Amino acid sequence: MGENKRKRGRKPKTPAEETKDFQYTTTATANDVVSASVPIPATEPTTDTNNPPPSLRRRGRPPKVKKNENPRANIAASPERRGSRHADQNGDFTLATTSTTTTTAVISEPVRWETVVKVVPSMDAVVKVFCVHTEPNFSLMWQRKRQYSSSSSGFIIGGRRVLTNAHSVEHHTQVKLKKRGSDTKYLATVLAIGTECDIAMLTVSDDEFWEGVSPVEFGDLPALQDAVTVVGYPIGGDTISVTSGVVSRIEILSYVHGSTELLGLQIDAAINSGNSGGPAFNDRGKCVGIAFQSLKHEDAENIGYVIPTPVIMHFIKDYEKNGAYTGFPILGVEWQKMENPDLCMAMGMAPDQKGVRIRRIEPTAPESQVLKPSDVILSFDGVNIANDGTVPFRHGERIGFSYLVSQKYTGDYALVKVLRDSEVLEFNIRLATHKRLIPAHIKGRPPSYFIIGGFVFTAISVPYLRSEYGKDYDFDAPVKLLEKHLHAMAESVDEQLVVVSQVLVADINIGYEDIVNTQVLAFNGKPVKNLKSLASMVESCDDEYLKFDLEYQQIVVLHTKTAKAATLDILTTHCIPSAMSDDLKT
Repeated sequence: MGENKRKRGRKPKTPAEETKDFQYTTTATANDVVSASVPIPATEPTTDTNNPPPSLRRRGRPPKVKKNENPRANIAASPERRGSRHADQNGDFTLATTSTTTTTAVISEPVRWETVVKVVPSMDAVVKVFCVHTEPNFSLMWQRKRQYSSSSSGFIIGGRRVLTNAHSVEHHTQVKLKKRGSDTKYLATVLAIGTECDIAMLTVSDDEFWEGVSPVEFGDLPALQDAVTVVGYPIGGDTISVTSGVVSRIEILSYVHGSTELLGLQIDAAINSGNSGGPAFNDRGKCVGIAFQSLKHEDAENIGYVIPTPVIMHFIKDYEKNGAYTGFPILGVEWQKMENPDLCMAMGMAPDQKGVRIRRIEPTAPESQVLKPSDVILSFDGVNIANDGTVPFRHGERIGFSYLVSQKYTGDYALVKVLRDSEVLEFNIRLATHKRLIPAHIKGRPPSYFIIGGFVFTAISVPYLRSEYGKDYDFDAPVKLLEKHLHAMAESVDEQLVVVSQVLVADINIGYEDIVNTQVLAFNGKPVKNLKSLASMVESCDDEYLKFDLEYQQIVVLHTKTAKAATLDILTTHCIPSAMSDDLKT
């Protein structure tokens, strides 16, 4: 994008992009077109909306005036600047005009920058985040990829802490922060990363960083049509940028980075690359969310998403309560809607009863011992659940009952009322985090691996699938792996899906070269529970042969002594430091 040249007064031409639905905003720093509005003092004289002075007129068309709305000082234009018509793909940076008017006011002096800072003090708490990432290499697990740099946004909160997005500092090697108007980058420490909610908490040890900055204050969850202002450092420049819009939807959203569903805000303000981690302010200067992703689709325009304050406060309190991030708990059940009247009658429900039917229960969930399939969940913590799985939220609004579960903390108890065989039962259930057979994240740890006779064994995760098959892994990965990814449940907390990742060709494994990403079911007749148990069984094996039972009825047989002796030569040939990752040695 650095080659695009801008012309004065003309909208830059940018090629249309065909991207995947629900792409969270990345942290690219390519120079693109962004036009930041300049605030004006709150004491600015009002003007006539029907005949504004030339200094406030927009070129080419009359100013837009919103009825019954007070002017917001933090998005208005500087009196001496002419209206900008530069736009980006996600939104138009328009100039705000005042709505209460007189006919005698004339602005004769330019706004002083010292005054501007006083109008929106919260902007000084917005920082630019510089991160150097070093991602794991899932094809060669004993190595890491080439490091790369990114930039995003963040903001200062109480307790000498800074919030940003989790994907902004994922696989970080070094993180630095720069305050608005400063030329110094301060080394930061990552305190906690919440993968599910896409929030990270940082701190800076240098006392100079905290001088003269007031932390951001959090506001309540906004209502529909409430004004929001997103502040950050998106692509297109190095200085702070401001975009404005309104809340257009409040519901349970899919968090792309965390592969979870939590409460989220949809807004029509532009959220571009680099905005990630920046705060969203209401018209009173209180933070109501964190920008984190946007919808890129040919049929959608100006759809951005914000992490709301309930999710943010849950993350902060979780860290303060436990000294680390423990995650959002789940109920651990798959349920079915009960909207069909015949289904309700067959389940023994009375006409005044509503709820959802339990289809399956996670074997690792605490409630697997008390709840049963075909139980009908009537209420959660005293809140009745409708047949479509929703609960009352606010006036005129309903939301999925998973919102009630997400308000809890790991280890909390909840009162669940169920209907079983026409009898109402109540259970006090302990909530826990989700244990996936194929985890969505490896949470900063290097991938595990084990090598014997040139066979590279590893455990499947979503990052591994994405590395092997690209961003469309859910279409291109083997059907067997996708079926387990989408539908299989872990039978125990330490269960893993172990595969032969690849075969490093050697004389010992002739004829096995084409085996790639195939699940290992058993070793010498014993089921493979996880990668560590497989490594332990192979290392302690005294049998004459090593026999691996694979998916699709394949088998691999190696002579034990020959395979173990050949492993050392194979490691030397491929410059591999060890036959197994460090986590398998303990």
